[in-house]
Amino acid sequence: MKNIFLLLALITCANIQAQGLLTPKNNFTEQDTLRGSITPERVWWDLNYYHLKLEVQPDKKYISGSNLIRYKVLDQKQILQVDLQPPLKIEKVTQDGKKLKIVSNGNAHFISLQKKQEIGDYNEIIVYYSGHPKEAVRAPWDGGFSWKKDTNGKHFVATSCQGLGASVWWPNKDHMYDEVDSMAISVTVPKGLVNVSNGRLKKIDEHNKNTNTYHWFVSNPINNYGVNVNIADYVNFSEVYDGEKGKLDMDYYVLRDNLEKAKVHFTDAPKMMKAFEHWFGPYPFYEDSFKLVEVPYLGMEHQSSVTYGNKYKKGYLGRDLSGSGWGLKFDFLIIHEAGHEWFANNITNKDIADMWIHEGFTCYSENLFLDYYHGTKAAEEYVIGLRKNIANDKPIIGTYNVNKEGSKDMYYKGANMLHTLRHLVNDDVLWRKILRGLNKEFYHATVTTQQIEDYLCKHTQKDLTYFFDQYLRTAKIPELEYAIKKNALTYKYTNVVPEFRMPIKVFINGEEKWLHVSKNWGTTKVNQMITDIKIDPNFYITTKKNEKN
Repeated sequence: MKNIFLLLALITCANIQAQGLLTPKNNFTEQDTLRGSITPERVWWDLNYYHLKLEVQPDKKYISGSNLIRYKVLDQKQILQVDLQPPLKIEKVTQDGKKLKIVSNGNAHFISLQKKQEIGDYNEIIVYYSGHPKEAVRAPWDGGFSWKKDTNGKHFVATSCQGLGASVWWPNKDHMYDEVDSMAISVTVPKGLVNVSNGRLKKIDEHNKNTNTYHWFVSNPINNYGVNVNIADYVNFSEVYDGEKGKLDMDYYVLRDNLEKAKVHFTDAPKMMKAFEHWFGPYPFYEDSFKLVEVPYLGMEHQSSVTYGNKYKKGYLGRDLSGSGWGLKFDFLIIHEAGHEWFANNITNKDIADMWIHEGFTCYSENLFLDYYHGTKAAEEYVIGLRKNIANDKPIIGTYNVNKEGSKDMYYKGANMLHTLRHLVNDDVLWRKILRGLNKEFYHATVTTQQIEDYLCKHTQKDLTYFFDQYLRTAKIPELEYAIKKNALTYKYTNVVPEFRMPIKVFINGEEKWLHVSKNWGTTKVNQMITDIKIDPNFYITTKKNEKN
């Protein structure tokens, strides 16, 4: 029976997409489709390697350089799409030294290849470009280049581009589904400044003129928006963490005046690593090290080069987002952005519509950090406290194939959905095994919501179709309506999708009981008059006592 039930659960999970529960009404443009879909000019080639070479001139807010793109031919096509956003311009594209024809359509540039593309071959093009990149208005939410100066008047420069797309500052295949296997990043900056990018620093070229070039190498697959450039008068300190896969280099790059402050404050970083390796499994990028890099904006989850701008405060710029008090026990930016190394950088959504996979799990990781160091009660109080920030304005899954994310509720509602699921599983050993298993099953992979749901259906051995339909595809929160009459408790769900039937834990006269609730009235009787009823607050629902039933 267990195997039959499991098979039915997987089948019903697989049918979610066809149910039409999410039908947003939006007007999308051709550019949205070119950016957000796997176009015919993208699908026939698979990314293998980038070598991004870039010179940054902070005084002019100007960049110039090239990107070598190596790819494997999957089909015999001759037109290849590369993305780069104005005001940056492609100067030329070459293959085997020959200049190629380019037809541009907004941010998408279609390259006509002269060389016959044979299936299985590895070929390269080089895209040369330059210009004044978009300046970030409110990084990281409205990204681009942040051109700032530190308190000593030295340049303090950084990139951020989630959602907007990496093509806002460098030419690439700008879609999440295809991650490059490895990448070299060579950045030339004025002398007196340091560039920090992803991966490991291989060498520094000191030029006769007034510049140095920093050469970084990323040996693991990386998503485009995770690539970054950070330029400042940095100083470095480091430590070696004894982790699950051995010795892990942890490096910290901060402004010169903040060195001593950072040495004290960044002790949250190894604490983070210990907690998250416990819950999620080994840090996914040992080969590329872990770095925390100070930047002039709040911060972002750039792979192996996590950026930090929380002003050396606990909480979120000194505030507790949960109102529980527990949010001031850790630096929010260090814990949250580093949590993305597992959910965003290791497990990456194929389409930004599924960005809840990044943000829901990572927001949830904050209370797992608290659970590890302060206990389950602290963790519960924190994540439940985050509910006051949920708007329930629209579903947390966005619109597919047009680069459209869902509601910002993907953070706090996503975290509370996962917290609810943990209590529905009701087995912390199994729950930890599931979280670690996700990072093993989808190691360095791009995924869909469907794949995550199928995995959770399989490993919880539950049909969770109704659960994900409710919390991911609607903005409705289940309401438990109940009534008490002497020694009988009657109950049902309202404001739910068809077939919603989530069990829930309650305490009747102090005694724990599980109710199997659906849209139809059910009844539970006890041996004495009911004088006290408490609904377990760990389940993200609302409640309504019906005095007339």
